[in-house]
Amino acid sequence: MIETVHLSKRFGKIEAVREVNLHIERGEIFGLLGPNGAGKTTTIGMLCTIVRPTSGRGAIAGYDILRHPSQVRRRVGIVFQDPTLDTILTGRENLELHARLYGIASSERARLIEEMLDLVDLASRADDLTRTYSGGMRRRLELARGLLHRPAVLFLDEPTLGLDPQTRTRTWDYIRKMAQKESTTVVLTTHYMEEAESMCDRIGIIDHGRIIALDTPNRLIDSLGGDIVSLQADAIPSDAIRSLPFVTGVSVSGPTAQITLQSAQLHLAGLLQMIPQIKSVEMRKPSLNDVFIKLTGRNIRDDNLSSSDSWVETVVRYRQRGK
Repeated sequence: MIETVHLSKRFGKIEAVREVNLHIERGEIFGLLGPNGAGKTTTIGMLCTIVRPTSGRGAIAGYDILRHPSQVRRRVGIVFQDPTLDTILTGRENLELHARLYGIASSERARLIEEMLDLVDLASRADDLTRTYSGGMRRRLELARGLLHRPAVLFLDEPTLGLDPQTRTRTWDYIRKMAQKESTTVVLTTHYMEEAESMCDRIGIIDHGRIIALDTPNRLIDSLGGDIVSLQADAIPSDAIRSLPFVTGVSVSGPTAQITLQSAQLHLAGLLQMIPQIKSVEMRKPSLNDVFIKLTGRNIRDDNLSSSDSWVETVVRYRQRGK
């Protein structure tokens, strides 16, 4: 459904994307994760035909992004990070406008609109102005709008940013339901790592323009191995800990250490004997965020929250500068 071969983009002397190779299947939910400036914005921009590649090639639903950009655009849907609904229109009118813009035949419009409204549980509020909708309802309507023209691929930019936990869970339920019902390929960005871990079939982590990891969430987590021990102590003998054969990773910041063991059940006691005056100890299984930190050296939530721009806004800014 999505295929890229050595896809690259250079802005002047800056190599934003370096030979990205992807193969994303039909109906797959794929997470593209990376720190700010890693290249995910530019990669998505190229797939949407907003940014022209410097070299390499890409295709969506069999259509080359350079040779057939109009065909590609008809086969992708985008749900922006920031709301883009017309609040002086009803939910139904927003969908009607979108259907007309995409040239959906009048004989099909009413049926498709009803299907999408039912899919996101908004049929009972379809004729209310969208300015009366809650944030979660607006997000659901935007999902329906993004799918109305039956895109082969749906790009989601931070689909649950700013939503309360209950609404976030419901939004993911709708995304999963839509992907299954429509066999739509979903490509998303998110800084909620627990959501990416539970929702995505596969995840690609991009940094410095390159895909540095690509696998299922479970396999990425398993690649760390063992258990993670977080502790605080007056003095942490980091070099001695690193030399232990059952230790696979050590990160020390002042009085706090995060240590990865092959097995906490087998080796925790031996580790603790080496560290004097321990103040606290916590043990847990690795998470996707641990994988991200190990590969990029950064916490994705802190990194992404430092910038309020959506990837769409960033790509548009590149185009306005003529880069």
